[in-house]
This record gives sequence, structure tokens and C-alpha cells, in this order.
Amino acid sequence: MQMHGTEVRKRAIDLIRSGASNAETARRLGVPIGTVGYWLHMDRSKRGECPGRHDPKCPRCDGRELDEAAYSYLLGLYLGDGHIIQYSQHRVPSLMITCGDVWPGLMDACEDAMHAVFPDNSVCRVKRTGCQNVKIYSKHLWCMFPQHGPGKKHERKIALEPWQQRIVDAHPWEFIRGLVHSDGCRITNWAARVVAGERKRYEYTRYLFTNKSDDIRQLYTDTLDKVGVDWKMTRRGTDPFNISVARRDSVALMDLTIGPKY
Repeated sequence: MQMHGTEVRKRAIDLIRSGASNAETARRLGVPIGTVGYWLHMDRSKRGECPGRHDPKCPRCDGRELDEAAYSYLLGLYLGDGHIIQYSQHRVPSLMITCGDVWPGLMDACEDAMHAVFPDNSVCRVKRTGCQNVKIYSKHLWCMFPQHGPGKKHERKIALEPWQQRIVDAHPWEFIRGLVHSDGCRITNWAARVVAGERKRYEYTRYLFTNKSDDIRQLYTDTLDKVGVDWKMTRRGTDPFNISVARRDSVALMDLTIGPKY
């Protein structure tokens, strides 16, 4: 078992107090994230903060200020690749967003959004094959994500509450970005044409958004309409499946805010 000196522990506490997450602190210092969590727990106990006994306030229940731009992005992520679950052994439910290992920047953006929306709660990452689950625990997840319910999202009604719609209307690009980061992509297609007897290849960029839920696709296209992005529905067989953005001016507009995954 590797032992870490008091200097490493002090550096860890200083990093966390300066705003770094447990995961970031663990990576920078090369120590297990569980060790960082234990050091933070002991430091709070010494200062009489009694971690675990206070109940962080909720924007919906207590009127706490909400970072609406971060929430709009996190809502998009949740509707795409997120779910809320409460295991029998845990008193508090968790929000989990699954992010592929090939896009570490998306994991960081997801973690930043969780910190901004739930500033009094800790975020962790759980390693899985080919991906990581970015998680946060809060008693107020039901308040902030009322779309939660039994069954798969595409098998039940998904609609925004008026207060959520107001936030999305105020921050549409963040919502679009969250949806694209979860269930979308930016790709390069090509086509061949015969010009003056010569076959030429043309390449063009487009955005695709894929989701089985009619309601979630509708939320996406409604928001695209509001920011002036042209889109087209493509089908898999007889079923609507993809939302494609391929017109040059609309792709350029998407590139200003979305861009490739990273």
C-alpha cells in the first residue's frame, strides 16, 4: 500500500479549495480518487462542517440561484445519454451521464455543468469498458429533471415544464449542444458528380442527431427552428430516425457553437 505524505495531502486540499474537483485533484497528484475524498472528509470534519449532514438548497424548492446556461446544456445531455437511478443501498439518487472514452473533453464539459448546476454536490467518474459514467448525487434530481420516470425515454411522453422551456428559450444553443454531444455527431460526407465528362468527388460537412424518442427529436428540431438552422428528417426504413443539418449556412451556424466532439 502506497503512503502519501502530509505535503501531498495539503496540496490536495489546497487544489480542492481553489475549485478543482476530486477527480481532477487525483489526476494531477497521481493518487486514488477515494484517497482524495477521504482527505477532504477529514479536513471538513476538523473544521466542524459535518459533511453529509447539511442539505444543499435547490433552485426549485428553495429559490437558490441557478446557472441557467449550464442547466440547459446538462438537460440536453440528460435527455440523450443520461438517467437517474436510486439503488436500495443509497439514500440519495444519482444522475449519470455516459461519455465515451474517445471524447475526454465531453466528460470535462459534463462535469463542469454538473458542478455549476449543483455547486454543493460532488461529481465522480465511474470507469466502464469504453466509457465513463459521470455521476452526481442529489436529493433534488427529481425537482430539476421532472422527465424522469419508469421505462425507456422513447416509450413514454417527454415534455419540458414551462420553467424548463423558458430556460431553453433563453439558452437554445447550450441545449442544442448538449443534445448533439449526447446523441449527435459532425461528419464529412462525399458525393461524386460528372462535370464536363470528368467524374469529381465533392465533400461536405453535416450534423446528425439520432434518437428513438419522437418527443426528444421534436424538442431538438423546435430549438433548431428558433435559432434559424435548416434541418431535414431522414428515415431508417419507414421510421423517422435522424435529424440532418447539411445546408452550408446552417452547418456554419452550428460550427460557431457546436463543432466536432472532442
